[in-house]
Amino acid sequence: MPTPQQARAQASAITSGKAAPEAEAAPVSQLRTLFDRQRLSPGHRRIAQYLIEHLPEGAFLSVTEIADRVGVSQPSVTRFAAAVGFSGYPALREKLQSIALGTFSGAADENRGNELQAAVDAEIENLENLRRDFADPDQVIDIGRELAASTPLTVLGLRISASLAEYFAYAARRIHPDVRLVTRGGSVAYDALLQSHAAGGSWVLAFSMPRHAQETLSAVKVARDAGLRVALVTDLALGAVADAADVTFATGTGSRLVFDSYAAPGLMAAALLQAMTDADPERTHGRLEEYDHISEQHQFFLRD
Repeated sequence: MPTPQQARAQASAITSGKAAPEAEAAPVSQLRTLFDRQRLSPGHRRIAQYLIEHLPEGAFLSVTEIADRVGVSQPSVTRFAAAVGFSGYPALREKLQSIALGTFSGAADENRGNELQAAVDAEIENLENLRRDFADPDQVIDIGRELAASTPLTVLGLRISASLAEYFAYAARRIHPDVRLVTRGGSVAYDALLQSHAAGGSWVLAFSMPRHAQETLSAVKVARDAGLRVALVTDLALGAVADAADVTFATGTGSRLVFDSYAAPGLMAAALLQAMTDADPERTHGRLEEYDHISEQHQFFLRD
């Protein structure tokens, strides 16, 4: 077992391109696989991102040094090690050192691009998976028809999921006569859901992105208990919120950066909107024509 000084020297030689030809597996890919096993909090992702960007140096830092460089507490580093499946930081560091010393290749590192490019690559993969799911569009078409027929239609998105819900509700109001947006949890959400059902609504479209809010699960259960059916757009086909919904559309989220990105869930939302427009083309045409007239009359938008 080399001393830390010897290990650092060996790692330095590897990064300068002097490694043996047979040691050319990409360590960054190994780290991503290691860290992607569990859904990490934003703070833990900062640690993961630092280790990816500073391999092999980071593999030989102490828990105190990692905490100082990332700007987190020492317990956060220890919890991060546990979150990715290790008994503690020493066990994780041993794994990091084995990756840094055994598989690093300057050429592989060059080919992988930077972290922003890796984030784009991950989203491309999510979109490719969604494309395969759309090979059988029947469920999207069927739910789009149900959402179009539900009057009122409630759209639910709490905490970080609110942005997706707001996008969907904004567009849906152009083609649907009564869309009710719920972005506050607790009793406010409960009131809105109960009122929607009392007014004749039959469906709720809910968005639940990680980290999944307890309030979302509670609201979905209230909706179901009230007699509403729930279509859920989320990142996991399994889990408490998915189990509580009637229909689940699972799409991958980009998790390479500190905060998630939502290319695939955004496209899923757009696909459901398309299905709603196709479900009642006459109503869609009439409402869009009317909106174009009003927007032109009041100059909502800049002229091209």
